[in-house]
Amino acid sequence: MIRREFITLLGGTAAAWPLAARAQQPTMPVIGYLDPATSDAGASFLVAFRKGLSEAGYAEGRNVAIEYRWGQNDNDRLPELVADLVRHQVAVIVIAESTPTARLAKAATATIPIVFVAGVDPVQSGLVASLNRPGGNITGIIHMNVDLGGKRLELLHELVPGATPVAVLSGAAPDFASTYLQQLRAAAAAINVQIEVLAAANSTEIDTAFKNVMQSSAKALLINPGPLFTSRRVQIVTLATRHALPAIYPWREDAVAGGLMSYGPSITDQFRQAGIYAARILKGEKPGDMPVMRASKFEFIINLQTARTLGIEVPPSLLARADEVIE
Repeated sequence: MIRREFITLLGGTAAAWPLAARAQQPTMPVIGYLDPATSDAGASFLVAFRKGLSEAGYAEGRNVAIEYRWGQNDNDRLPELVADLVRHQVAVIVIAESTPTARLAKAATATIPIVFVAGVDPVQSGLVASLNRPGGNITGIIHMNVDLGGKRLELLHELVPGATPVAVLSGAAPDFASTYLQQLRAAAAAINVQIEVLAAANSTEIDTAFKNVMQSSAKALLINPGPLFTSRRVQIVTLATRHALPAIYPWREDAVAGGLMSYGPSITDQFRQAGIYAARILKGEKPGDMPVMRASKFEFIINLQTARTLGIEVPPSLLARADEVIE
């Protein structure tokens, strides 16, 4: 064999080696990640989710792939986004911060494991059979933010005792809103505070809701948890500050963005746990045997800079109880 033929043969053999090696490697599992909001609004959640995956031994692009779907705050898109992930036969579907979307996923597949992050009791909403043994192909993490409305109202009342009525900005998810508002009205009656509920399903309706607040006799504002309000955080904080409305929000990130106060679970910790759960399922655990996890970390944040802007003096009793004071 002449030298040229030998080099050609050797080169052809070498080029075939990577192909053969790839053919022998196991297929990388794919996680379907669905967030009803926007990629910008969900960026911090996604960082926490990847952190949880990493803690459990998975890194995107190395030994796991992630297919992202964003609802862009358009609920009409969600059924097709769920169906698309099912068609792709992903290994796990992760639903970010939406009980109605988790229901869509559960109805769409009985075989693909589902991990949800939600604020509504998943037993009452029909997602799982029980918290300890969810059953079927679904489990998740609940922050139960729906149960904290009364506590937020109390904190707001302590900050501005004469603020009544209090406007409540609520979203459009009927099961979440009805449960939340029922508990909130009971808490309001206990401290002799009236509430006025204003609903918003998009950014335009948020603007309208604030106009209605300013035309009413409301003296303060309570923000209901919801994907829309998370994605429109800057808009809501800006409007509350512009109209000099003392407001309390559900997430730490709201106070960091300039909101006056926030009280709620650590949502980033919830998504970290969701990453760990997704990884455990990839390793072979059955979601129906994995208990639904409850939030265990809650945060009370006060933004003193915003308080000064609004001309509000925060009582020392509130400052002493705050987990974080933003100067």
